Amino acid sequence: MKESIPDKLSDAEIQAFFELLAETMPGRVEGAKGPKDQPDPFRSCVACMLSAQSLDRNTAMASTALFELAKTPEAMVALSQKSMIEAIRPCGLYNIKARNIRRFCEALLAHHDGTVPATRGELLNLPGIGRKCADIVLQFAFGQDTIAVDTHVHRVCNRTGLARGHTAEQTARDLDVRAPAWARRQGHFWLIQFGKRICLARAPRCPECPARDLCRYYRSQKDR
Repeated sequence: MKESIPDKLSDAEIQAFFELLAETMPGRVEGAKGPKDQPDPFRSCVACMLSAQSLDRNTAMASTALFELAKTPEAMVALSQKSMIEAIRPCGLYNIKARNIRRFCEALLAHHDGTVPATRGELLNLPGIGRKCADIVLQFAFGQDTIAVDTHVHRVCNRTGLARGHTAEQTARDLDVRAPAWARRQGHFWLIQFGKRICLARAPRCPECPARDLCRYYRSQKDR
């Protein structure tokens, strides 16, 4: 009878997996700025909201145009909805994003005196801020060690067995429990690069993978 393969990596395997990533993948670039190169937590949050389902160049155009009009929550809520929509039009979904940004600014002013909070729970209670955006802002704007889960990280975690979740948010919660503390500062960057270079969506490069002997997907394919 063929031995069944556990669904997830063990704690020891997770340690070994991250050690291999640390040896083979680039980490955070020294001096990296906030999301989409924004200089403060407020603009980092707004740029993060604009980036949803948008190409980087379109997000950059929208962010630049919007921040030329307003750089603070007070200035943002003073803008007309038409002005905001026209500024962010390049990034798509502009009606929804404009509404979320306005609600986000109003909530900041009403509950946090216009200052972006530095905890995940408080960030998630703000309109328009999801788990990925919260973790990215915590990492870049507040220097906290978090592993934000984007499309690449979600895929890598579920394919390899690092963490499991039907959605990126579920995967993020699972990974938050399982990732070793020492890997949290660089883990987001290692996993993204690993997903872009090796663990590709359509055709993972398993023969080139430094962690293939740990990977649940590779083992399942090998045992067929």
